Amino acid sequence: MLSLDIQLERGQLKRGQLRRGGFERRVQIEEDARIVALVGPSGAGKTTVLNAIAGLIRPRAGHIRIDGRVLFDSAAGIDVPAHRRRVGYVFQDARLFPHMDVRGNLLYGRHAGRGQARRFELESIIELLGIEALLGRRTANLSGGEAQRVAIGRALLSQPEILLFDEPLSALDEARREELIPWLLRVRDEIRLPMLYVSHHADEVQRLASAIHRLG
Repeated sequence: MLSLDIQLERGQLKRGQLRRGGFERRVQIEEDARIVALVGPSGAGKTTVLNAIAGLIRPRAGHIRIDGRVLFDSAAGIDVPAHRRRVGYVFQDARLFPHMDVRGNLLYGRHAGRGQARRFELESIIELLGIEALLGRRTANLSGGEAQRVAIGRALLSQPEILLFDEPLSALDEARREELIPWLLRVRDEIRLPMLYVSHHADEVQRLASAIHRLG
């Protein structure tokens, strides 16, 4: 199950506040659910929360704890480096490496998870996501939905303990979204990892998440 207790602060503000330029937001999430959707209007801080969990930005104060594992605690002086947080991050635009084919992108994820207990293996992830036929293709020749499946596979092969999804369907047209959602449901049901899922689409949230937290 996913249990988040997050308080973030950026800028010269009180504990539990976010500042990004002129942006301020108190962010506190406590959910006892495995799949949590984070929703809210543009600018509410959804991606900022994901980036803080992943270690891509550093809050001024507060703490980030997932299933009892502390990733950041300003009072205790804890700030786990991003590469040790065991976070799989799937971005809106997939962010595959264009100089590698699909297999190379997947193997990069496996390299990133080197030294971790191997819960996810290359062959099983290829089968899970139905991407065997794509392995030799360059990323420029993938559809948006195919690219996102590869991005999910790469994230899983890094051996994460949580998956973060930052609007993975928002760059796709309706047909491609409907094509990808069954694969997301399969990942949800078979992988059994905690997931934090950001989306603007109510139908995605209702189909994928077991709890909803609203910002803004």
